[in-house]
Amino acid sequence: MKKQVLLKTMAGLGLALSFSLVTLPSMAQDDHDSHDAHNIELQLNAGQKWHTDAPLRQAMRDISLAVNTALDGIHKKELDAAGYQALAGTVNQQVAYMVENCQLEPEADAQLHIVIARLMDSAQVMEKQNDLQVKNEAAVKLVGALNSYADYFEDASFVKPVH
Repeated sequence: MKKQVLLKTMAGLGLALSFSLVTLPSMAQDDHDSHDAHNIELQLNAGQKWHTDAPLRQAMRDISLAVNTALDGIHKKELDAAGYQALAGTVNQQVAYMVENCQLEPEADAQLHIVIARLMDSAQVMEKQNDLQVKNEAAVKLVGALNSYADYFEDASFVKPVH
């Protein structure tokens, strides 16, 4: 990912939705506002998982660790607002790290942007909503985004959230 993408992203981030709208290269520029990142299909690379780099693997490992640590509370719907806030903060921090440091091939990068949009959408809801049930639903979607990463990206060290 390029630093100019980071600048665009941070400028319009509003901390999440604009990220997915500004940087998803698979979306038509003139029609990007009407798309939902959750409905875009991820694709394998000719039947194989996409290659990753060390910064991406590190960031996804850190997000997964945070989710796995909170997973029991998420499943039991016992995680409090501060827990969701901390989880969202980890996602935001690690996505910013990915954007600044990740250097993937363009096709892999385009697929990663779909995952990132889902991560950021979930983080924004956990961060901005007051209703714990809504925060919980966003955390469940975050787990889904991590599972998508595991299914579509080559990362032997990644630990999927355990249900």
